[in-house]
Amino acid sequence: MSSPPRLLDRFTLLVATWFGLGYAPVASGTFGALPGALIAYVVAVLSLHSGAAPAWQVAGQVAFALVLSGLAVPVCDAAEQMLGTKDDGRIVADETLTFPVCTIGLPLVTAPWMLAVAFVVNRVCDIIKPPPARRLQDLHGGVGIVIDDFIACLYALAINHAIYWSVAWHGACLFAFIPGMASSTP
Repeated sequence: MSSPPRLLDRFTLLVATWFGLGYAPVASGTFGALPGALIAYVVAVLSLHSGAAPAWQVAGQVAFALVLSGLAVPVCDAAEQMLGTKDDGRIVADETLTFPVCTIGLPLVTAPWMLAVAFVVNRVCDIIKPPPARRLQDLHGGVGIVIDDFIACLYALAINHAIYWSVAWHGACLFAFIPGMASSTP
């Protein structure tokens, strides 16, 4: 006869499923990434209002994203052991806690449209799992669950910056050719 789940086990499953979002009947990873987008936006707001120089703001975002990603490993590992399935779809803490990686250095407060772009790019990269993400997800336990999302977020980060800077550059070029608009470039 098995014993009832301990309080710590229940809390771990609650966090691993991100308070039930992992039980979504479809696209649980996408639902799990939503709070990650909110976390990334809050971090961007706090960074902007910290008064720190931009380089320190980005450094803080990097540190915070690494800490969150690191915290995801033991949570996902314990949940995988409790659920008994390799990278169980109900475990979405990996999507939630790695999402801020794909927004590091982006001006989410002054260009909030980038949050939506980052979300879509993140989900596409997570679904496609570009190399070496797909292979690395075969690693054991929480590391395997989190590493593929982390790598996908790094790809998404590069793509998101390319999109932002492409739009910013093209916008600046467009405004330079419109009389009276040159002084209002981004």
